[in-house]
Amino acid sequence: MNEVQLSLYSLLIQHFFDIEKIEHIKKGTLLFQEKDPVQKVYILLNGTISLGRVHEKGKEFIMKILHDEELLIEYQLFKHSPKYYFFAKSLTDCDVLAIDRKEFEQLALKDPVLLTSITSWLSTGYLKAHMKCQDLIMNGKKGGLYSILIRLSHSFGVKNMEGILIDIPITHQELANLTFGTREVIQRILKDLREREVIDYSNQKITVKNLAYLKRAVDCQNCPAEICGLN
Repeated sequence: MNEVQLSLYSLLIQHFFDIEKIEHIKKGTLLFQEKDPVQKVYILLNGTISLGRVHEKGKEFIMKILHDEELLIEYQLFKHSPKYYFFAKSLTDCDVLAIDRKEFEQLALKDPVLLTSITSWLSTGYLKAHMKCQDLIMNGKKGGLYSILIRLSHSFGVKNMEGILIDIPITHQELANLTFGTREVIQRILKDLREREVIDYSNQKITVKNLAYLKRAVDCQNCPAEICGLN
């Protein structure tokens, strides 16, 4: 997680932690769906949540994955009667704080430090989204998956003896949803990467053994980790 997110997360925790009750969310729970009216802003204390959209034909696309100490501010701030543009679904059991939207916005307007932190956090998210779209458009399905693996390594990577463990469980279908591809294509690409000893995949967790290979393949620009992530 980057410094701005930590700062914003800490500011909100400082204000709301003793006020709001911690909610325990079971795996597979929808916190909100597309077009639902926005009533809450969520602070993810621990666990993993995906944000995405569902195509009219029923195919699910994952826009980003949040894991531990993250924020769900997924709407147009200060707009009258806003609606969600994405769904939020828990991939694991989670603990969250649910803050009333109007109370959150009123606090932001009264607190210039908080408002500045929100602005910085949103601008970082804007850049992340643009860079991810660029990678998926320019590099095709294979390069798109390589880019996602690089971003997962930055967001959730833990170094070990073999390389970088992406320390969240992720299925072939979820990788397909992240790259807007099909599970069959993802399986073929992952098989090729395993045979080249670029990655290992076991118990729904990926270890990136040769990050440099992935970066060379997509002409990685070595963006800061705060930009090159999926959170």
